[in-house]
Amino acid sequence: MSKIVVIGSGFSGISAAAYLSQAGHHVHVFEKNGAVGGRARQFKTDSGYVFDMGPSWYWMPGVFERFFNDFGASVSDFYNLKLLNPSFDVVFGSNELLHVPENFEELCHVFESIEAGSSARLKVFMEEAEFKYNTGMENLVYKPGLSLTEFVDSDLIKGVFKLQVFSSFSKHVRKFFTNPKLIALMEFPVLFLGAMPQDTPALYSLMNYAGLKLGTWYPQGGFGKVIEAMQQVAENNGAVFHLNSEVDRIEIQDSRAKSISVNGDNFSCDAVIATADYHHVESKLLPSEFRNYTEDYWKKKVFAPSCLIYFLGLNKKIKSLNHHTLFFDEDLEQHSKEIYKSPKWPTNPLFYLCCPSKSDENVAPEGHENLFLLMPLAPGLEDTEEIRERYFEILISRLERQVQEDISSCIDFKKSYCVNDFVSDYNSYKGNAYGLANTLMQTANLKPKMRNKKVKNLFYAGQLTVPGPGVPPSIISGKVASVELLKHLNKN
Repeated sequence: MSKIVVIGSGFSGISAAAYLSQAGHHVHVFEKNGAVGGRARQFKTDSGYVFDMGPSWYWMPGVFERFFNDFGASVSDFYNLKLLNPSFDVVFGSNELLHVPENFEELCHVFESIEAGSSARLKVFMEEAEFKYNTGMENLVYKPGLSLTEFVDSDLIKGVFKLQVFSSFSKHVRKFFTNPKLIALMEFPVLFLGAMPQDTPALYSLMNYAGLKLGTWYPQGGFGKVIEAMQQVAENNGAVFHLNSEVDRIEIQDSRAKSISVNGDNFSCDAVIATADYHHVESKLLPSEFRNYTEDYWKKKVFAPSCLIYFLGLNKKIKSLNHHTLFFDEDLEQHSKEIYKSPKWPTNPLFYLCCPSKSDENVAPEGHENLFLLMPLAPGLEDTEEIRERYFEILISRLERQVQEDISSCIDFKKSYCVNDFVSDYNSYKGNAYGLANTLMQTANLKPKMRNKKVKNLFYAGQLTVPGPGVPPSIISGKVASVELLKHLNKN
């Protein structure tokens, strides 16, 4: 059996390791940081707070279940899921709060109360979105994006117009709804896909179906429990994880990856799947003659946002908060433009608040609250402590105004995380947090290729290649890359 190296232990890396080791290969995963999980790492404080460092929205539960099913197991074998109700809250102007119920019929009533006739249109919208979800998540996302012949599929060809790959998401939403609140509610999921809603394919209304119809879930213990479970699956099949092990070079001989250099030591291998930042792998780990893409190529790509995050511990409970809250009390279009069109620190930012201690008593000391504040912003911006503190005051003052309670004086833990940290911890291109944007010209075959064109046994996975950003796509990316590598090994 072959000796395979996986670079990076995020969702795509662990996924690839699990499938490759299941196939009987000797798999070694090299992680530069001191914990497995990539952006989904956790950190714990001495006082008892447990913070998820990245993902906090558990959508598309079927993708997670499918992963564990592939190994004869189930999600419930590893962690418990809680269906959140409300799914999330949205704060609009003048502190108006909208609870988004988990039950779809209740959601229809909410829509109707805001805009007459919208409940019937929501049902039609969701029927279309369900088709896109089923087609996309069961078929499209499992394509490696290496050739257009992958899409010569009678069902896909018949459904291409229903998928609305070439239509604008923004225009699609506005065909159904006119009220600004409903439009904002429907457009928010694509904010993290990396483009303005008008530049995002209407295909991604599948995200609305995922969030509003399939529900918003929470894995008890946080996303770290999902990482632990996937790592256990991989290790049960024989995969070995190496922490604090930064890969600094991939050695190429006769157009094949023969070994890697890790912290200065050499480690031989028969194949490599690189799930670290694609640009970093190409520009830092490979000689220039073996790279798929030039620096100019990357400069022209549209990247998903970076973000400014605050991890906060409070020495009291906040009664009026639910698990997820979106602060849409400022202009969504302006903030979007300041991310995607005219990159700069936002004038009047929108932000997101997660309070997992509302659903999980184990992530904060008794009587305390665990808060995660996230403000999306353009990648590549100047990142200083002074800027972080300025925006902290802006966000906290708006949060205090919303909950009508003092928060600042109750903070007993505080940590910020921003562009510089994404670069330092993940070698992230321009400090992006979510990978490559899902624009029309960066969809499917138009994304960076999963296979190196010049190194026969080098493959890529993660959110800079297919299928794209997000936790479920990353899990799928690891599987697809492993399938492609296994095909290669079987031929040689």
